[in-house]
Amino acid sequence: QVQVAESGGGLVQTGGSLRLSCAASGSNVGFNYMGWYRQVPGMQRVLVAVITGNGSIHYDDSVKGRFTISRDEHKNTVFLQMDSLKPEDTAVYICNAVFRDGRYWGQGTQVTVSA
Repeated sequence: QVQVAESGGGLVQTGGSLRLSCAASGSNVGFNYMGWYRQVPGMQRVLVAVITGNGSIHYDDSVKGRFTISRDEHKNTVFLQMDSLKPEDTAVYICNAVFRDGRYWGQGTQVTVSA
């Protein structure tokens, strides 16, 4: 059974940076893709960034040029470097990992950007 665990959230001022990590454990094969979603209360979960097993990357327009997703494919781990943070980036950031046998979600980590 694959388990997904995030770390690295916290409180930061506008313009600051945070780095999130997500590790998917329990699989003997590499991921198809892993990505970060974010969710605020009362709103739908939104895809922020995703990286495939062969390194292809997609960003939501709202974070292009500010966020960078990267991977350690040997450890089924992805990172999200978030720079120039804005108050509207405040959300729970949730990691998603897709393997051949299924899709797995982490519990989420809170990111709060103060004005």
